[in-house]
Formats: sequence, structure tokens, C-alpha cells
Amino acid sequence: MTATISLPPAADADDRSFASSSLRLSLAPAGPAPALLDGAWWPRSRDLGAELPALTAVLDPLWGRITRVTVNPTHWPVVPRKVPVAGHTVKVGWFLAEQDPHELLLLSYRAGRWNLLVVPPQTPPAAAAWLMAAASDPLGTSTASRLMADAARLRTVSETDRAVEAVWDSEGGREARDPAARPGSRTLPATASMPHQPTGR
Repeated sequence: MTATISLPPAADADDRSFASSSLRLSLAPAGPAPALLDGAWWPRSRDLGAELPALTAVLDPLWGRITRVTVNPTHWPVVPRKVPVAGHTVKVGWFLAEQDPHELLLLSYRAGRWNLLVVPPQTPPAAAAWLMAAASDPLGTSTASRLMADAARLRTVSETDRAVEAVWDSEGGREARDPAARPGSRTLPATASMPHQPTGR
């Protein structure tokens, strides 16, 4: 299985210009050792009844019929008991303490168990792309919650860097980097020296 990803570049997660059938999914390629995650899913909402049919439509041919899904209800307002999908019904369950709050567990009729990181719908595209790539790494050893924490830390570092740069620029830092940009400034060549002072005898 090869990794697949469908992300709307430079668009908000709820951008209506993209077709609702455009599934945002990234799957890890088959590897010698199983990773903790089998990929990532970036749904457009927290409505399982609306989101699961498109997901199972893609995964059924790859993994065999998906018969059951479990979530942690922390981030899902409503957890339906059953969701009708193409040609069958998927049973939905939930575990509060036993399941990572950022993970979707799928049970397949043929292939067993699969774990997907659920990227929150409101995630900015750049952060979502990073999360989907990280969750699809066949050698990955991070849990879903660990990846979410890493993404939050990276976002904080990036925002801090931008804030520092903005302050630097607002205080004249941009001009200070380029002496030629400051009117009236003079610089001495590197070889310049003080004029020779005569000595009295």
C-alpha cells in the first residue's frame, strides 16, 4: 500500500470551494514492522454520521469491509451507535480511558485493526500536512496525542519566531541589517586606518 494524501493547499479546513467528496486521508505504506499509527484522517467536521461514509468508501477496498469504529468521546459531541455506509452499517463505540482522544480505531472484516490519527477539522493546512505526514511514517513511534503535542509545540515556536521578527522589524531591525538602506550613513572600508599623526622631536 502506498501513502496517499489529499490536502487542499493554502485553504481553510472548512473551505466550501472543495468538494465534500475530497477525502483528506494519509495512509502509511506497508512496512516490515507495524507503526503505532496506520495514517491520519482530517475530517471536515466532528459529525461522525456525516464523515464516516466517505472514509469507509475509501478504506473498504483497501482493508476489507470496515465493520466497527471506536472513538474517544472527548472530541466528538455525538457518538452514534450505528452509521449507515455504502452497502452496510458500521457499528460505532467509544472508550474514554482506554483510547487516545485523538485516535480513530477501525476494525475490518478481513484485515483486523487499524489506528488513524484524527486531525482536528479546524487545524491550519500547514499543521495538518505535518501531522498527516508524521502519522503516515511507517517507522513512527509516536502516539496520536504525542503528535498533537509536538504539532502544538512547533506552532508555538513558529508563532514566537514571527512575533520576535515583527518586533525586530518595527524597531528598525530590517534597516539595521542593511547599512546602505539608512540615509546619511557612512561606513569605512575594512582597510581604513587612522591618519598618521606627526610626532614632535
